Amino acid sequence: MNCRVVVEAAVPVFDVETEDEAIRIAISKTGEMLNPDLNYVEINMGERTSPSGEELPPAFIAADEALVALELEMTVFNVEREEHASRIARKEIGQRLENIPLEVIVVEVIDDEDESESEDETTDDANDDGDAIDELDLGDESLEDGDDDVSGESESTDDVLPEFEDLVE
Repeated sequence: MNCRVVVEAAVPVFDVETEDEAIRIAISKTGEMLNPDLNYVEINMGERTSPSGEELPPAFIAADEALVALELEMTVFNVEREEHASRIARKEIGQRLENIPLEVIVVEVIDDEDESESEDETTDDANDDGDAIDELDLGDESLEDGDDDVSGESESTDDVLPEFEDLVE
């Protein structure tokens, strides 16, 4: 079973003045900590709401310091159950994001049907590539007939560039 796991992270950012600046810095900072080991983790802005249900921006700024809510999404393969997937995601992401609190928000089972459809598309792509190779083979035959080469240059280009010895003199 494969699962898509979304983890919320509270990323602290220092010396910022606006919410947009805080969000950009938090995404950049998180990306640096995750890459290159976890470059397959998607980083998105988190969603916050007030107790009354009003939407709030993902960054909270006080005294030029911000706490930014980010959602980190990754796919975990070959797990036994959803709890196992959430533990793997928290461990993998948590090892790279030191001192940043994490909370699992969503664990979604990915259907095997989606995988079989993608395999069918891959097979179709392979067939398309074969057609392209056949067309290239036909193009090579036209070269044998004495036409110009693939780059479109003719034999007259030898006269355009002087020989090395002529340049030295």
